[in-house]
Amino acid sequence: MKLSQNNAPIMEAMKNHLLNRVVPFDVPGHKGGRGNQELTEFLGIQCLKADVNSMKPLDNLCHPVSVIKGAEMLAAEAFKAKHAFFVVNGTTGSVQAMIMSACKAGDKIIMPRNVHRSAINALVVCGSIPIYVNPGVNKELGIPLGMSVSDVEDAIRENPDAKAVLVNNPTYYGICSDLKAIVELAHKNNMLVLVDEAHGTHFYFLDDAPISAMSAGADMAAVSMHKTGGSLTQSSLLLCGEGINFDYVRQVINLTQTTSGSYLLLSSLDIARKNLALNGRKMFAKTVEFAEYARIEINKIGGYYAFGEELIDGDAFYSFDKTKLSIHTRNIGLAGVEVYDILRDEYGIQTEFGDIGNILAIISAGDRALEIERLISALSEIKRLYSKIETGMFDHEYINPNVALPPQVAFYSKSKSIPIKESEGEVCSEFVMCYPPGIPILAPGEMITKDIIEYISYAKEKGSFLTGTQDMQVNNINIVIQ
Repeated sequence: MKLSQNNAPIMEAMKNHLLNRVVPFDVPGHKGGRGNQELTEFLGIQCLKADVNSMKPLDNLCHPVSVIKGAEMLAAEAFKAKHAFFVVNGTTGSVQAMIMSACKAGDKIIMPRNVHRSAINALVVCGSIPIYVNPGVNKELGIPLGMSVSDVEDAIRENPDAKAVLVNNPTYYGICSDLKAIVELAHKNNMLVLVDEAHGTHFYFLDDAPISAMSAGADMAAVSMHKTGGSLTQSSLLLCGEGINFDYVRQVINLTQTTSGSYLLLSSLDIARKNLALNGRKMFAKTVEFAEYARIEINKIGGYYAFGEELIDGDAFYSFDKTKLSIHTRNIGLAGVEVYDILRDEYGIQTEFGDIGNILAIISAGDRALEIERLISALSEIKRLYSKIETGMFDHEYINPNVALPPQVAFYSKSKSIPIKESEGEVCSEFVMCYPPGIPILAPGEMITKDIIEYISYAKEKGSFLTGTQDMQVNNINIVIQ
């Protein structure tokens, strides 16, 4: 049967399987929910019946030859890629497979330092060497931007043996680099371009959006379908362009991806792709309408700054994702994480994250106009009730790293735990980060400076959720024994 974007091969096979009333003498042991009544009542009988194991009619994620293969072909077509892989280890799995397919132990990879922890985790596992490009910084907002093309060019010239360039596009804040120029520059120097496109699913289905990775000619892109594409949490796509050995990439994916791929996640990817292909442009046009309206109204409140395309500079802030509602809060005397907490605890509003100076609200077509108004009203009231004079506030989110050792070497070195406040001048052997967004403050192999110690202390004081250290209280840090 010839497939079209109207098909959802995995969902269709699942429906046929459920109609056949097959007797399950295989895993999972809940047997369609009959073996765990409380779980069935909580999640629903249809969900439990659809939680099945790989079998011939349903294909196998590790070696797809039928319905999963068909679903991946349709995804590649919808995203204008040469091949697409369904990934159920989250976009963390997609990012790591992308890096590990391009780089081996000792290979250099050029990347911005404000990458997600998954990218540096991949370096710890595979032993590749990062060549960090410090992103631009907007001093007013205190946030990292994208990569300047001239900085990438300098990194390539100084490291002509690098295997790949990794680009965040967009960043968590919706900021995009000049991706097409970076692709052309890297390819001219025989380097692959890998794009962490976790927050850019909609670029493929939104008119007047920043350029997508595949349209820019990138070699691979990790796309977090669950973030803005409508699939279930933890489901992701890894897209591949021309010249990539898809069979090798599949082998790399299978090094770390589960052999028990969830059909709940797989079918959600399949159904979400169908929905995007048929309705994506209408959905994301509505998303932009919501976000633009909220931006205008929040800026009318005063004190807050919901930034957007007016900051485009043609360089490190090359373009902007208009679906993102990033709001700077420091001018009302509150850290972003403080506004984040007040919104959740006092107003029942959950935003994506709050950092030192900003909050991010994820907007989608699934939102309602009344909820957008509720957010705007809550921010207005927070300003009236909680604003204070801006004194003693940390004014930057990004600190340039001083890399002393490769991440893998530092992570596996002999180490000892000491109080963070006494760690200045030492080399870190683990991560410290606020989550979300999961961008490391410190990564293995980096020097610990006074600025970093003050940042960590301030983030804890303001209520940021710090992770990454063996010490669950994040009072101590592991350092390399020199």
